[in-house]
Amino acid sequence: MKSAVETLNPTRVRLTVEVPFEELKDSLDAAYKKINQQVTVKGFRKGKIPARVIDQRFGRGAVLEEAVNDALPKFYTDAVNEAELNPLGQPEVDITELKDGETLNFTAEVDIRPTIEIPDYSGIEVEVDAVEVTDEDLEKSVEQLRERFATTAPVERAAEEGDVVTLDLRAKVDGEVLEDGVADGVSYTIGSGELLDGIDDAVKGLEAGGEATFASELKGGSAAGKEAEVTVKVTQVAKRELPELDDDFAQLASEFDTLDELKADSRKRLADMKQYDQATQAQERVLDKLLELVEVPVPEKLLEDEINTRKHNLEHHQLGQMGLTLDKYLELQGKTAEEFETETREAAVKGIKTQFVLDELVKQEKLNVNQEELTEHLMRRAASSGMSPDQFAQAVVEQGQVPLLVGEVARGKALAAVVEKATVKDTNGEVVDLEDDEEADEAAATDETAAPAEADADTADAASEAPAEGAQEKAGEKTEG
Repeated sequence: MKSAVETLNPTRVRLTVEVPFEELKDSLDAAYKKINQQVTVKGFRKGKIPARVIDQRFGRGAVLEEAVNDALPKFYTDAVNEAELNPLGQPEVDITELKDGETLNFTAEVDIRPTIEIPDYSGIEVEVDAVEVTDEDLEKSVEQLRERFATTAPVERAAEEGDVVTLDLRAKVDGEVLEDGVADGVSYTIGSGELLDGIDDAVKGLEAGGEATFASELKGGSAAGKEAEVTVKVTQVAKRELPELDDDFAQLASEFDTLDELKADSRKRLADMKQYDQATQAQERVLDKLLELVEVPVPEKLLEDEINTRKHNLEHHQLGQMGLTLDKYLELQGKTAEEFETETREAAVKGIKTQFVLDELVKQEKLNVNQEELTEHLMRRAASSGMSPDQFAQAVVEQGQVPLLVGEVARGKALAAVVEKATVKDTNGEVVDLEDDEEADEAAATDETAAPAEADADTADAASEAPAEGAQEKAGEKTEG
């Protein structure tokens, strides 16, 4: 076999492969054997039909097609390895010449990982928010805790903002009550915005037994997105009562004996959260600066796949679970379809560039991932996906995504190495001494290379790690029919 490589652009090549016919012998033998098991010829036992009879009855072309389909993946893989290429995804294969008894020639166009030069990044400087917990922050935190321990007491008056009302709901579309549009005994806090648009204005001013009708677009159910006529009846009005802020509240809401101890603990927790946010912010801003330093060509096919994956995950996973259409989501976000397209493309480009750059750094710095690091990362990913570690690990193994997780950890370590050499200052001008926060590193690296749905393998990872077998399937398909 002879092969040659033509560079079409920085991320795509064309392989030209010439295969002497004798190298197809094993595949031809396998083709005759396969056809032997599939056909019946009178006068011959199944599996014992001579090759010349198969050629006469079914045509030599059918045998050649089967043999080439079997052989192409191996020849393609050999050519890739010989040229030391890193293919992305599957090739486009075209058989240019097939002469029985003489030669098989084909071409294969495939995207490849671009060659990336990583410049000196030790001079990167970024600014992050200072870690400051204000009295207002503390007050808000304690108030949220207080809200969790609020009680309600029925009152005989008209409903007001902040009251908890018990409601019976009926929703009609085109004059018909929906099967899933009936709900009784629904508890709702006026002003929370947790039910339907327009419900606050409808129930405010009603006493127990009062009823109102209003129009609203349904957010979920069988008629999601449709305008409905909603009838709401108030069966009870209750006033929310917050506990007094004193030592008794501290003992009720926490393990502390005094309110001062509770506040001190709350302030520390807020500081820890802000410090984590600061570390994450540092990773993200250092990453942005790093990407500015590196020229990274992006394969167009890989980019389009990544864009489509992000859109699919948003529409069918995230928005679907919330009962929202893409149009409604854009309306709530105050974005046009054009702005959404632009933002999605920019995010996809950044994700792919991030992976390429960090993967190159992993190779350049010779970074490895040990079992403990992989296990810790798996535990975090399981927690974020809402699955138990065992369930998540099983899903990862079954879907063949272990290399993807290893890649995420390695990229997190690569980013940590860059951050370690960067100068990070807060908004007060103070140099920030970031502790080794691998979780923040991995979050920043993973967020830029993963599609929205965490449980799925992101397109950039899947394409970049695609083994020769994936391309082999494509190579085989190209010769069918």
